[in-house]
Amino acid sequence: MNKEEFVRAVKKIGLEITDDILNKLDIYCKFLMEYNKHTNLTAIRNEQEIYLKHFYDSLTICRVINLNEIESLMDIGTGAGFPGMVLKIFFPKLNVILVDSNNKKTRFLMELKEKLNVDKIEVINNRVENLLSRFINSIDVVTARAVTNLPVLTELATPFVKKDGYFIAMKGNAEEELANSKDAIDILGCKIESIDTFNLENDNGKRTLIKIKKVQETNIKDVRSYDKIIKKPLRK
Repeated sequence: MNKEEFVRAVKKIGLEITDDILNKLDIYCKFLMEYNKHTNLTAIRNEQEIYLKHFYDSLTICRVINLNEIESLMDIGTGAGFPGMVLKIFFPKLNVILVDSNNKKTRFLMELKEKLNVDKIEVINNRVENLLSRFINSIDVVTARAVTNLPVLTELATPFVKKDGYFIAMKGNAEEELANSKDAIDILGCKIESIDTFNLENDNGKRTLIKIKKVQETNIKDVRSYDKIIKKPLRK
């Protein structure tokens, strides 16, 4: 996907794109490619694939939610900033929290944050389960792109979502994961609001956006340890 194709695709999902946004994405892309020469951040290393499989793919979340209407977003397992940093570029008023346990990736994000000169964004080098006491029941939208299986991911992510907020999982083919997650979603006081399945531009694979609404607040006493989440997924 070249830049002209990217602009057309972004407009098709209803997003405005300015010269400032394009400039920031250009800085992002070049810095990512340069950084990748000495630190492995992503297997995707050329400009056209970065624009399609990182930048555009990150923006597809806007198919299911209007980010102009929310104040805070947490991106779990953000890696090199996908989707969280891309969303911050397009929605500068959004308070964004980028979480990743890989120190090399969060160091890259801190440098990128300075290069892009963006504010209201926090980069956290930690495991997400260690952040509960600070963020429980407080975030409008929590997302995760291509992270662990959905039953585990839902239990890790939903405690951070405020009541009536959303956890949006960005997946590939997710039919089996969805089937295995229904009990956990219900037990965690949530419900699936929508499932959006589509093919990425230029036939680059199936994508699934699973929009989960939180209908009950999380009691911190009910939050299980990571080991228990991994070993025994929630079942009715």
